[in-house]
Amino acid sequence: MAKHKNENPEHTEGPVATAIEEQTAKLPSDIFLWASLGSMAVSLALQATGERHKSLFVGQWAAPFLLLGLYNKLVKLEGHD
Repeated sequence: MAKHKNENPEHTEGPVATAIEEQTAKLPSDIFLWASLGSMAVSLALQATGERHKSLFVGQWAAPFLLLGLYNKLVKLEGHD
């Protein structure tokens, strides 16, 4: 798939975002899925041991991991500026 040119030059990525995207695009997308599943498993274990507050804290990591995975996939497919 050919990368497309930024069609809106007024909205370009800054150098920090570009550098981060170039590095994170090297990561396999399934890392974020496994991190999400891992956080749910740790949350379940904490819940089972009675650590309710820690369980809720760790359990909330699942959604951000999945969102980061989605962002990672988009950068890989569409590229950046």
